[in-house]
Amino acid sequence: MTDFAEILKNVGEFGRFQKVLVVILSFLSFLNAFHMFGQVFMEISVPHHCNTGWILHIDPNLTQEARLNYTLPRNGQGHYEQCSMYSPVEWDIESIEKYGLNSTGPCQDGWEYDMSEQKSTLVTEFDLVCHRREQTGISQSIYMSGLLIGALVFGPLGDRIGRRPVILISMFMQLIFGLAAAFSPHFYVYTAFRWVVGTAMSGLMINNLVLVAEWVGSSRRACATITGHVCFAVGLMALAGVSYGIRNWRILQIVSSVPTALLFFYIWVLPESARWLFIKGKNEKAVKLLKKAASMNKKKIPEDLLMQFHEEKSPQSGNMIDLFRNKTLRKLTLVMCLVWFVNSLVYYGLSLNVGSFGLDIYLTQLVFGAVEIPARIGAMFAVQLLGRKPSQMFCLFLGGIVCLIITVIPRNLPVVITVLAVIGKFSIASSFSICYIYAAEVFPTVIRQNGVGLASMAARVAGIIAPLISLLDKYHPAIPMAIYGSGPIIGGILCFLLPETRNKDLQDHTESTEQKKSSNSVPEERLINGTDHKLETDPVPPKSTRL
Repeated sequence: MTDFAEILKNVGEFGRFQKVLVVILSFLSFLNAFHMFGQVFMEISVPHHCNTGWILHIDPNLTQEARLNYTLPRNGQGHYEQCSMYSPVEWDIESIEKYGLNSTGPCQDGWEYDMSEQKSTLVTEFDLVCHRREQTGISQSIYMSGLLIGALVFGPLGDRIGRRPVILISMFMQLIFGLAAAFSPHFYVYTAFRWVVGTAMSGLMINNLVLVAEWVGSSRRACATITGHVCFAVGLMALAGVSYGIRNWRILQIVSSVPTALLFFYIWVLPESARWLFIKGKNEKAVKLLKKAASMNKKKIPEDLLMQFHEEKSPQSGNMIDLFRNKTLRKLTLVMCLVWFVNSLVYYGLSLNVGSFGLDIYLTQLVFGAVEIPARIGAMFAVQLLGRKPSQMFCLFLGGIVCLIITVIPRNLPVVITVLAVIGKFSIASSFSICYIYAAEVFPTVIRQNGVGLASMAARVAGIIAPLISLLDKYHPAIPMAIYGSGPIIGGILCFLLPETRNKDLQDHTESTEQKKSSNSVPEERLINGTDHKLETDPVPPKSTRL
C-alpha cells in the first residue's frame, strides 16, 4: 500500500503551497480572537446605583448630591450602595430632612450608570447588575455550549463532506450571526446569536487544525499549527486596542464580525485535504490536488508512485465509535480528552476573568495577549527539542502550581496576583498549543476529525463550566483558583500514558495503532510493504525413531 507520507515528501512537506495555506488560515485565527473574547469588553461593569428619581417629584430642585444622600444608604467603606435604596415615602422634603429614611429594599425603578468612560455596554443597556449580574457569566457558558455543539456537529461533518466546505459554512455562519448579534433588541436574543457564532467557531478551529496537519509533513507540523496560534494571540492584543477605542458594544460587535466577509475569496483558493480525498476514494481529485501542490513547491511526483496511488482501493472511513474499539485507542482518547478539558478550563477561566485581577482591564488584556506570543513560539521549539509528552506535562504542572499559589496571595496585592496570572496564562497557552499538535498526531486519519472533535468537545465542556466556576468567588475568593490549579496537575500526571509522536508520520488506519503496540511481542512477524507476513523458516525434520 502506498504511504501518503511518502507522497507528501515528494510533493514537499512545507513548500510554498503549505506556507500559503498556513497564511490563509492564520487570518481566521486572528479574527477568532475577537469572537472568542469580545464579550469580555462588551459587558464591562461601570459604577451604578439605584434610580431614585421618585424624590424629584417631591422637590425637583434637589441637587444630584442631595438626592443621593437622601435616598441611598452607604456601605462600610462609605460608598453608596449599588443594589439597594431607601424605600419611597409620601412625605414632604422637610420631613425627610428631619426624620430621614430608614427602610431599605432592592432597586425599584432600574439603575443609573456613570457613563463617563463607556458609551454603551451590555450591562448598561440590559441592566445586567445586582441580581441579574450572573447573567453575563451564564451567557458566556451558553456561548461555550455552542462550541461544544459545534464540535459535536462539525467534527464528524468534516469527515463526511470534507474540511474545506465545513470551513466555508462556518465562516458564513460566523459572519451572519455575528452581525445579527450587534442588532439584538434583547439580551436573550444576543445570547442566542452568540451561541450560533460559537458553533461556527468550533467548526473553524477543528477543521483548520486538521487541514494544516494533513498537508504539512511531520518535521514542520508543529511550526505550521502554532503559527495560527500566534496569530490568535496577536488578535487578542488587537482586541485590547480596538475595544479601548470603541466603547460602544454594538459597534464593537460589528467591527469584530465584518472582516470575515473580506475572507470569502477562500471559496476559490482554499484547498481540500488530499489525504481526506484519498480516504474517501476520490483518488483522481487527490492526485490532481497533489500535482498542483507539487507544482507550487517546484517538485515532481514520480509517475509510478501516482499510478500506484490511482489503483489502490481507499480504506473505509471511521466514526467516533472506532475511538473506543481497541484498548490502545480508548486509552489515548480518554487521556487526550482530559488534557484538553483541563487546558480549556484554566485558559478560559483566566481569560474571561481578565478584569478581576485588580488592574486596568485593557492593560491586562494587552499583557495577556502579548505573553501568548512567546508562549506559543516557545511551545513550537519545545515540542521539537523535548518532544510532545514532556513539554505537555511540564506546561500543565507549571500552570497548575501557579494557580494554586494565587489562592494564598492577599487580594490587596493586585500586581502580584496579575504577575502570577500572566505566568499561568503563559504556561497554559503553551500547553494548549501542544495539545492541538498532539491530538492531530495521535489519532489516525480515518478517525482524526472524530478524535479531534471529541477532544474539542471535552474542551468546550470545560469552557461552559469555567465562567460558572468564577461565580463561586462570592463564597470564597480562593475557590476558583483552587479548582483551576488542581486540574492541570492531574492532567499532567495522566500524560505519562500518552505515546511520543515527535518526527513520526501520521497514522492513516486504526489497525496500525494495535500493530505498533504488539510488534515487540510478536518477533516472528515483519511489516513488509504495509502487510504483515510471517517469516518463512526451514521445516524441522522429524525425530528419528528406532525400530
